[in-house]
Amino acid sequence: MSRLSQVQPMFIEFIPEHLDAGILYISLRYSTASHLCCCGCGLEVVTPLNPAKWRLIERGKAVSLVPSIGNWGFPCKSHYWIAGNQVQWAGAMSPGLIAAVKERDRLDTIALGNKHHVGGMRVLAQRMLEVLSRAKDWVKSWLRG
Repeated sequence: MSRLSQVQPMFIEFIPEHLDAGILYISLRYSTASHLCCCGCGLEVVTPLNPAKWRLIERGKAVSLVPSIGNWGFPCKSHYWIAGNQVQWAGAMSPGLIAAVKERDRLDTIALGNKHHVGGMRVLAQRMLEVLSRAKDWVKSWLRG
């Protein structure tokens, strides 16, 4: 198969076991988009949709993934953008630049995890305070008899 110049978005709940070339499978429920590599090598590309990884932009029936998709771990080492359902091929990146991008991605993931952890702890603390307040009110009313 040759390089693709466009993809067709397909919104689904679950990513299928077998993917078809040229289809960008998007599961909003599971914050994931998957497709077969646009170079034609047939390997599956999984793009987690979250602030530390990729963002999906919808404009009518066209979608874009930001940032670019760099398949550094694949033999093809393909690098491209999906913008408005079009595949825009990017140039090859040096090993040094690939390492820098991977490190930035790693740090972004850690920062996002810490942000969610702190936010999650804040929500948990708030819920605990609400439960304690209700328990205190119940004990007061029980003591008044």
